[in-house]
Amino acid sequence: MEKTAFVTGSARGIGAAVARRLSREGWTVALHCLRSREAAEMLAQELQKEGGRCAVYTADVADRDAITAAIQRAEEELGPISLLVNNAGIARQELFQDVTPETWRRIFAVNVDGPFYACQAVLPHMLHVKHGSIVNLSSIWGLRGASCEVAYAASKAAVIGLTRSLAAELAPSGIRVNCVAPGVIATDMVRQLGEETMAQLREETPVGRLGTPEDIAQAVAFFADDRSAFITGQVLTADGGFIL
Repeated sequence: MEKTAFVTGSARGIGAAVARRLSREGWTVALHCLRSREAAEMLAQELQKEGGRCAVYTADVADRDAITAAIQRAEEELGPISLLVNNAGIARQELFQDVTPETWRRIFAVNVDGPFYACQAVLPHMLHVKHGSIVNLSSIWGLRGASCEVAYAASKAAVIGLTRSLAAELAPSGIRVNCVAPGVIATDMVRQLGEETMAQLREETPVGRLGTPEDIAQAVAFFADDRSAFITGQVLTADGGFIL
């Protein structure tokens, strides 16, 4: 069976690592970005040099028509999507009383509405063939909450509820839905916190280091194929023991 994956937010960070891992495991990969088209094109060239098959698609995941059209184009050009990885996400640190309705809505639009729209876009084919895998990216903050990141943590908790509920609904149709909840990962988003905060987070992680995008990519790749054929509705916390 042809293996084609659509990975949202795959121009850099965790998404790029997921795309690399999947490509090296034989997946055709639809790379997705919003503003980082140049980075996505560079990644596509890298994967193609390694013999991978991929293409880049641009869309705002918070725009239902745009992300649906991007997925439809990917299916026309690369083949039916059998794996969806909902990785695109945004975060913002600020006191709860300073969060504006606009910020709240934008975070939920990207982090929750985006996966909702993307799932609905890929499901027609998956339901037709009664096979497919969806992997959502949440966060440890969606499990335990985070001071000064209420909107982000609440949105990532919603992703977990989406995962578990959709898994129950789709299991009889042969479609698995799982979730990876990364801990503190050394990405641009985390580096913005500053070296002092990063050092503190490193000390709080029992394994003694921050995670890498490749750590998360391995977890996603596990959920992606038949190695996890009997697993659905699960949240894999990849955090180095941060919330033991």
